Amino acid sequence: MIALTESTVRSSFVNVSLRERRAIVVPTDLAEREWERLDYLGWRDPKSPLLGFIVADIDGAPVGLQLRQAEQPTRTRPQCSWCSDVTLPNDVVFFAARRTGSAGKAGNTVGTLLCAGFQCSANVRRLDPPAYLGHDVRAARDRRVEALRAHVDGFFRDLMTA
Repeated sequence: MIALTESTVRSSFVNVSLRERRAIVVPTDLAEREWERLDYLGWRDPKSPLLGFIVADIDGAPVGLQLRQAEQPTRTRPQCSWCSDVTLPNDVVFFAARRTGSAGKAGNTVGTLLCAGFQCSANVRRLDPPAYLGHDVRAARDRRVEALRAHVDGFFRDLMTA
């Protein structure tokens, strides 16, 4: 992912109002991020912990989405829809995001299960032990990274279509 600034992040959001965009608490550590190891930028609002934000590179431009975590916890331990990691060291929660345009103004949303702290980029880059003799762990990692990027891209595109 390309390095982002606060103004780029703030202006990238497509499913919020102008007032909501101004109120977004953008992370202060953007300059220290390892952008080459991120497939998307994700964070939670420290003042409103049910709010989450994601910015991803869609067609060469940053696009941001505001998400809201469901207040009701899941009954079982779910699997993240994006990184599909079965050995997650973190929680997975249900997030809903308002669609863009008139569908979003009408209250239409799309939901997905995601790592609570948006750790998908780190999860897919972890080198797992070989599954069998001759298993190429680096190629498996590369496939997980590509799958994550495809899931992120698909979610964003789904939200941006009416």
